[in-house]
Amino acid sequence: MRLLVDMNLSPRWCVFLAGAGFDAIHWSALGCADASDTEIMAFAAEHEDVVLTNDLDFSAILAATQGGKPSGVQIRADSLSPDTIGQQVVNALRQGESDLKAGALLTVEPGRSRLRILPLSP
Repeated sequence: MRLLVDMNLSPRWCVFLAGAGFDAIHWSALGCADASDTEIMAFAAEHEDVVLTNDLDFSAILAATQGGKPSGVQIRADSLSPDTIGQQVVNALRQGESDLKAGALLTVEPGRSRLRILPLSP
């Protein structure tokens, strides 16, 4: 499972995730910084990537389109630093890995995480 780190998160996430044994690449290494959410999602779906983001539009697009892919991980926290919430994200990724490979949306907040199987209901 490769994680595609969205532009709204620091490239430091790639280094942090690699240290935890995950394959991760930042969108800035692949495409334009001003790419639309739908363009990033299409790329992720085509390459079977899981999008790591802080963007609520991601889940809204999945719900509106009844999309089954790409899977996504949304970080909902005041601090988006991997130093702050990174270990919780890693733990949630490990726990939800099989569902994320199949199609799921994982939301990680301080102190809790929630996994929803795709497609989402509008």
